[in-house]
Amino acid sequence: MLSRLFAPKVKVSAHCDLPCGVYDPAQARVEAESVKAIQEKYQANDDPHYRARATYIKEQRAELAKHHISVLWSDYFKAPHFEKYPQLHQLVNDALKAASAAKASTDPATGQKLLDYIAEIDKIFWETKKA
Repeated sequence: MLSRLFAPKVKVSAHCDLPCGVYDPAQARVEAESVKAIQEKYQANDDPHYRARATYIKEQRAELAKHHISVLWSDYFKAPHFEKYPQLHQLVNDALKAASAAKASTDPATGQKLLDYIAEIDKIFWETKKA
């Protein structure tokens, strides 16, 4: 009797874990933009204390970018996306590797490479939203 009382009255389904409005590559892009900006500021400043703080913050931001990319890959993108965009697995892997490289580097070129990969993911993401 309790199982009937607590049984769902309406069955629903969704493309993703939550309604689709919660996922957006913009979160990863904002963090990656911070990484690149910090790398540029690092290059322009010789103060060792400033550089130490910049490095710490850059590493945090790069880790957040990795997190947001991983969430898109694991929670938003589903089998039909990977079928339509067979390069998506490799693209996400490349973006995660680029985030790791940017985390470990003070060269703004690594931050830009991360941004470039996120832009490719963003393009695919918005194409999937049209479908």
